[in-house]
Amino acid sequence: MKQLKHTVLGAIEDDIKDDLLHTIVEGFIVTLIILNAIAVILELLIGPTIYFQIFETASIIIFTIEYLLRIWTSDIMYPSKNKFISIIRFVLSPIGLIDLFSILPFYISTLFLGVDTRIIRVLRLMRLLRLMKLTRHLESIKLLKTVIRKKKYELFVTLFIVFLFLIISSTLMYEIEHDAQPDKFPNILSAFWWSIATLTTIGYGDVYPITSVGKLLSALISLVGIGFIALPTGIISSGFIDEFRNSSKEEDVSENKEEYSYCPHCGKKLDQ
Repeated sequence: MKQLKHTVLGAIEDDIKDDLLHTIVEGFIVTLIILNAIAVILELLIGPTIYFQIFETASIIIFTIEYLLRIWTSDIMYPSKNKFISIIRFVLSPIGLIDLFSILPFYISTLFLGVDTRIIRVLRLMRLLRLMKLTRHLESIKLLKTVIRKKKYELFVTLFIVFLFLIISSTLMYEIEHDAQPDKFPNILSAFWWSIATLTTIGYGDVYPITSVGKLLSALISLVGIGFIALPTGIISSGFIDEFRNSSKEEDVSENKEEYSYCPHCGKKLDQ
């Protein structure tokens, strides 16, 4: 039974096995997730049909089986003395919650047929959460997660400074423009919206200062915003560069190990 669990987990989980079975299962799941996203968009455009319902039901069956298999093999991914604790750790993990919420709307809408149809429509839109399941399968998304996890402190400090700057700038703009434009800047929250649009250099044009001091402050915030927006981008970019360098070093080490595992004279494989 334990061997069967390892085989099943190797087929559905990355970083466990890299064989033909895993490649086939992973390709099938990724394709099914993408087709589900396309089906949601088409259903919004042309309306629900029996074909969408059949495809949705078949997809739910497959995703439910996958979810149950992950629960069954959770004691391998989340080792614990108690099987129940392993299951709870998987269910409450970020990827476990994504898996659950991607199938839950179908069962809710099926069981509670008497609820408001508007709620049903909102629940059905939650099927787009299945796209987040791709984070388990696509290397580029996993790389992004790794970079964000390693640079989380720098990103947090940067975002915290940006938030403080938004509070200060919106407070100042409220004090400056409130008397001149009480309808545009009735409170600090309205000024906060203006600060976000200005700091990100979007500039929707729905709210803008008309006083000389307000225009000067707006210009300064726009210039500072360019630097603030560039900071998180630079942090993430440097993280990607570090990861690529680490990958290159690991490949070089692996090649060197392979090279020195054979005798340079006779070509005989050396004992490790």
